[in-house]
Amino acid sequence: MNAELTWQQAKAHTQAMELEIAALIPKDAVVSIDQKRKGVLLSCNKTQHNWNASTTVTVAEGTKIEPIVKDIEAHYRSRGLNVSADTDVDGKLLVQIDPPAPGENYLVGGGVKSNEIWIDSGSPCFTLPDGIYPGGDF
Repeated sequence: MNAELTWQQAKAHTQAMELEIAALIPKDAVVSIDQKRKGVLLSCNKTQHNWNASTTVTVAEGTKIEPIVKDIEAHYRSRGLNVSADTDVDGKLLVQIDPPAPGENYLVGGGVKSNEIWIDSGSPCFTLPDGIYPGGDF
């Protein structure tokens, strides 16, 4: 954990990682990338929070999502990150990428629509400055 990390730095780092993951999707399949500008803070513990949001990548109709998610899984496994795979409630492949920073994690899988890949993110943990309420949008 970086005790000096601000929520703004954590957000910027996490959004950059979302786009890094999105860049692994074949360019000819990508129709659009919609990265949320704002997210929410969730508690890591009694004194720290992490920033959470998501990016949705819309791909061309007929694109097979699971092989793309498997390629993303393999990419991060080969980089030595802790990666696990499971299925979501709809039976779609869901990959969790856990970098070593406490609180930081990314979920990658099929989106709500059949032509979407969803990247959910949580930043490394950080301490908010005194007087900053953790509710609302960040």
